[in-house]
Amino acid sequence: MERNRPRGERAILYLIIACDVFFWVLLAAGLGARYIKGWKRLGGGILLCVPLLDIVLLGATVISLKDGMEVGIWHGLSAAYLGFTVAFGHDTLCWADAKFGRRFGGIPEQPRPVLYGRARVLREWRSWLRFLLAYAVGCALLLGMTWFVGGVERGAPLLAWLNPLTKILIYSLVWPVIVTIRPGQAPEEETSRAGGQ
Repeated sequence: MERNRPRGERAILYLIIACDVFFWVLLAAGLGARYIKGWKRLGGGILLCVPLLDIVLLGATVISLKDGMEVGIWHGLSAAYLGFTVAFGHDTLCWADAKFGRRFGGIPEQPRPVLYGRARVLREWRSWLRFLLAYAVGCALLLGMTWFVGGVERGAPLLAWLNPLTKILIYSLVWPVIVTIRPGQAPEEETSRAGGQ
């Protein structure tokens, strides 16, 4: 039985990897059906399946803990992974949809985001708020799982993930602070164009 424990714990890691792979597979299949084949309903249906991967991963993690599997670091990783997919999954879908739409659907290219001034500051802080959301969801799942398995004594490997998640949140704060202090200036051609008008 002892030999099988690490293999059972690694099953969660393999599931995380599988969910990540299937995320990109479903994303490519859905967008390919929508823009390359012109099957908009089928493409939309496939894309709606993407969030189900998070439900599968969460369900598998909870079931493995309920069945008495030894709590390991991979259970904590699943919580961290789910936090980031909740926070960044929609943005990734929108980014890929825009890329496919321009390449295969004839959708005109959107203007590039402003990379200076107040607009840039707001953009960077919105991005950091995504990290904050990922952190909040990940921590909530870690604490919930710790309670689910009976407390801190058994859930210590889960709570160990609070440290790296907190460090990621703090380090990610550095860039928007720098941009707030030095937001940059408009390129010279835009300045001269505005002055000429």
